[in-house]
Order: sequence, then structure tokens, then C-alpha cells
Amino acid sequence: MAPNRRQMLALSNALAGSLLAGCTGTSPAPQTQRETTETTTDVRSDDATAEDAPDSPDSPAERVAAGNTAFAFDLLNRLSEASPNENLFYSPYSVSVALAMTYAGAGGETRREMRETLHFPQEGVHQGFRRLRDHFAQYEASETTGAPEVSETPETTDRNESGGAEETTAEYREPQPFRLAGANALWGQEGFPFAEALLGTLERNYGAGLRELDFESNPERARRAINEWVADRTRGKITDLLSPSAITAMTRLVLTNAVYFRANWETEFLEENTEEATFTALSGTQRTVPMMSQSETFRYAAVSGHQLVALPYAGADVSMVVLLPEAGAFEEFQRSLSAERLRELLGAMESRQGTVRLPRFEYRSKFDLSKALAAMGMPSAFGPEADLSGMAKGDAGESLSIDEAVHQSYVGVDEQGTEAAAATAVVVAEAATTVESEPFEMTVDRPFLFLIRDEETGSVLFVGRVTDAGAAQSES
Repeated sequence: MAPNRRQMLALSNALAGSLLAGCTGTSPAPQTQRETTETTTDVRSDDATAEDAPDSPDSPAERVAAGNTAFAFDLLNRLSEASPNENLFYSPYSVSVALAMTYAGAGGETRREMRETLHFPQEGVHQGFRRLRDHFAQYEASETTGAPEVSETPETTDRNESGGAEETTAEYREPQPFRLAGANALWGQEGFPFAEALLGTLERNYGAGLRELDFESNPERARRAINEWVADRTRGKITDLLSPSAITAMTRLVLTNAVYFRANWETEFLEENTEEATFTALSGTQRTVPMMSQSETFRYAAVSGHQLVALPYAGADVSMVVLLPEAGAFEEFQRSLSAERLRELLGAMESRQGTVRLPRFEYRSKFDLSKALAAMGMPSAFGPEADLSGMAKGDAGESLSIDEAVHQSYVGVDEQGTEAAAATAVVVAEAATTVESEPFEMTVDRPFLFLIRDEETGSVLFVGRVTDAGAAQSES
């Protein structure tokens, strides 16, 4: 029997997550979880709005989701400038959650820059993310909310010999609502005087408890502990988020988020319909790729030569929106994307019978977001002028700044559905010192973009672009 909406909405509080579990065989560093005291106001007064106000079209969650969509396209264009011909994939939601936790301790010019760059509302940022977290928690079936305990020995029951997630093919092939899981966590230098107001805000709104590590004496062991936790929360898809140089003896706090997503299509592509076809990359090169095919009723639109289609996952609460720009107009179309432009395109969609041909693909992305975020409008957070004084008691926060902001992601799309994972870490360091119409056809044989989007809130969970499907094929 198909689960009802309430049951399906028991599958995703873990989306806003932390990040650690790794590829090393050594035990993680000993760590303690410090109890925090919940407070009734946020760290900064401009976020201290009523937390229990009824939802409305302009609720904190709606404002946060709209801002996240705007940030998603700003970041897409910035990352594309650095890698103009490459496939990209990332989770703007994961990045925003990790930076929202950082924002809770920011002040002055740093706070203003972060708010404008990330498109945060003037008020209710943390309440908005908490409500999104509560909404996504409904999609998570078995995991608990909050920040789970981290054991001395990483769990291995769901891992194969190579350290990756065990493939549950039989389960994956069964039509079921999507699975969305994750967690948030703080990793702090033991003994550092973190502000209780900060810890209370992050635990209450993000489920992020503080775990203490000894960055000063053994930064490598602390790094491995965080990476191991991330890998565990992403089912082995993200194993090396923090590089050896990311954590130093001057690290004081790491704020982490991890996301894992897996879902069947509502109507799966039949493998016997998959055929080899030519895909023309953005560079003009042509390669043969496996092209899936399906004829069905979809939400579809053709606007000014551009095509878009929504491919729903089982349960229809989340869909993949594939945007296929007109031939030769990919870069121009991508630059035109904004939250408003997306609303216009989605508003033009209607139920149509048609055929969709989509390449099977799988690839990974990894980014150091520090330069991108600074260039987008928040440079002070990464320099000596950073104001993260709300993170610590007394003068301890005066010399804190963001040392690194890193993001890593994985996506795999095949006939059965989609598997995706992403993790973000913000490293804070102390300075040394059905409408009747003609059937359509949409053959995705050139560069395209795609979004994984929650239908109810409009939250864009993942964004990707495939400029070369030939380079995005599984090696197996």
C-alpha cells in the first residue's frame, strides 16, 4: 500500500546536516558533546521574531526558500566563470545552512555582507531554516532529529568493502517516496569560550550540538573525525570533504552540513528503451552516451525556444526540473536565470503528453567557496576585519574569521531514479595573532541545467549543469 502524505513526510529532517565520516581506517579523535542551554532569543536581535507565528505566504520559511533560490543562481554563475566548460553540481541549501549557522555569530559589516550575498531576509533567518528543517524531517523515515552521537568506531553495517554505501538495488527499484537525510553539527576547540547564546540558537534551530575536538594538539586527527562523520551521513558518497590543509592548530570551530537524497522516478524509464545517442558538449565535441527515453504526461513548457520539463519522483512531492536552452544559447540562458525568471518559466508549464530523452549520468564536484563568496559580496568574513564576535565570550571572538568554506557533491541519474549527496564545511579560525495539445518531443542532446526542487516550499535542494554528458558516465 502506498504511504500517505504524513508517512511520506517522515523522511527528511536530516537534510540540514553536518559532515563527517571518512576514508581512513583509524578511529576518530575522542570528542565530547557539550550540553547547551536553549535561549528564547537568537544571537542577533534582528532575528528575534516570533518563532511560533502561524505560517503565511510570507512566513520565515517562504522568505528563506525564496532567498536560497536567488543565491543558487548567483552561485551557479560565479562557479561557472571559474570552470566554463565543466559539469557542475552543488546543493545551495547545504551551503546556505552552513553559512546561516555562521551568520548567527556575525556582526557589523560582516553580517550585512553575508545577509545580502546569501539573500537572507532581514528577520527570521534561523526560524525560517528551522521550519524548512521541520518540513524536510517529514521525508525522513528512520533517522532521528538533532545531532546524533558520534561513536568511537564508525558504523560499517551499510558500507561495502571499498568504503562506499552498500547498494540496495532491490529497495531502490521499488517505487517509494524520496529519502532525504542529513544532520548539522559544530566541531569546536575544547576549552574555547563559545557564546552560550550562539550554541543555544544553533541547537534549537539547526539541531546542531557542539562536539569538542583538540585542533591545537592534533589537527589531523580532528580532520579525520569530521570527514568520517560526513562520509557516514552521506552514505559514503562524500569521503574527503576537508583536505589536509583545511584544519590547522589555529582552527577554533567547524560548522558542518550534510545532505543525502535518493528517490525513484514516479514513472521509471525502461532500460530496454535506453539507446546510444550523440551528445554535443558546450565545447562542440560530440560523444556517444546512453540516452534514456520515456513517453508520458509531464509538466512541460517551451518558452522562446527553450524547453523545460518536470520529472516527478515517487510521491510527487519533489521533482527534477530539466531546463534545455535553445541550441547555441546555453550561456546566455544560464546568465538570465534568477528566482523571478524561474517563477516565470515554471508558471508557463502545463500538463502535456510527450517524449523525454535524457542522458544517464553520474559525476562529482568539489569547490573551495571562499573566493567565490568573497567575490559575490562578503569579503570581510574571510579577512582580518571579520566580525564573528558573537561566536565567543568576551574578547575571544575578536580575532575569528572564516578560514575556508568548502563544498563537495555527488549525483547519479539512471533509469530508476536519482541519488545525490552534498556536504558543506565552514572552518572558522583564529588569526595568528492535463491540457489537450500536440505531443512534444524533448531530446536533451546538448548542454542542459537541472534542479531538484521541493514542490511545496519551492526550495531548490540541488542545482546542476551538464555541459559534457560524455564526461559524466560511470566508470563501471
